[in-house]
Amino acid sequence: MNHVSLSQPSVAPRLKLFLALSRTPHGLLDLATPGLAALLCLGGFPPARVLLLGLITVFAGYTAVYALNDLVDYRTDIAKIRDGRKMEAGYLDGVMVRHPMAQGLLGFWEGLVWALAWAAVALSGAYLLNPVCALIFIAGAVLETIYCLMLRVSHWRTLVSGVVKTLGGIAAAFAVDPRPAPVFLMLLFGWIFSWEIGGQNVPNDWHDLEEDLRWRAQTVPVRYGAPGSAKVILACLMATVMLLPLLQTASPLVFSLDLKLLSLAAGMVLLIMPAWRLYRAQDRSRATALFNYASYYPLVILLLTLLALLV
Repeated sequence: MNHVSLSQPSVAPRLKLFLALSRTPHGLLDLATPGLAALLCLGGFPPARVLLLGLITVFAGYTAVYALNDLVDYRTDIAKIRDGRKMEAGYLDGVMVRHPMAQGLLGFWEGLVWALAWAAVALSGAYLLNPVCALIFIAGAVLETIYCLMLRVSHWRTLVSGVVKTLGGIAAAFAVDPRPAPVFLMLLFGWIFSWEIGGQNVPNDWHDLEEDLRWRAQTVPVRYGAPGSAKVILACLMATVMLLPLLQTASPLVFSLDLKLLSLAAGMVLLIMPAWRLYRAQDRSRATALFNYASYYPLVILLLTLLALLV
């Protein structure tokens, strides 16, 4: 396959390029969501074997799926770079090299082998935890591919992204409990789904709005513009903050009033306030800031949940 010919920086180790392909800094933050889901579902720490295997599996899964995104979008990303795509700093997904394959820093087949290797690890670990988890991982990979292929088809692709992001948490629940409570699963799904749409997917698409307009991509910001997108974001993040106390109540773990208030405060600081600033200003920098702040939200809630376990 053709690719943009750029010289590889001699100071950058090869491993760093592979980690950049999988957006590892963001992927590490994403580990918080399934970890939180497992703790809330079980109401405590899982056995050491499940904990260790779960961490390896989740890391492998996110590493494979993020790389899959670049593999499916390989030709499109090359064309966008040739068209002058900006690789600016200040964006969490751009902390490392963005799209290293499309930039010619990694070969397509290298990226494919990398993704398949991590997918094999993830699938094996998921099966050992619970065969249902393996099916969920396969579904996630298929849906991620569909999401990428829908770039010029429909802005409803954002719903696919929301479902994909929930699957890590849902799988984690099945990893620690073969029969998690349906009400808990529904609340978990709704909480992660609304956070992904309002705090990740739509702000991320807003970040790429100018480019998407040129490429006739179908996204929420392209379809509804800045005012409509800001309303979607604010509504989703308000739902996220309101669903969390219900999710905590559905968990066997008991949260003190102080921890519930701190959880709400985290939602206000990391989600609602940045979303409100975006709603008022409606500019790209505010969307980028919201994406960055919202990426830390599950980690903060995980830390508060660990406090509930340890205090």
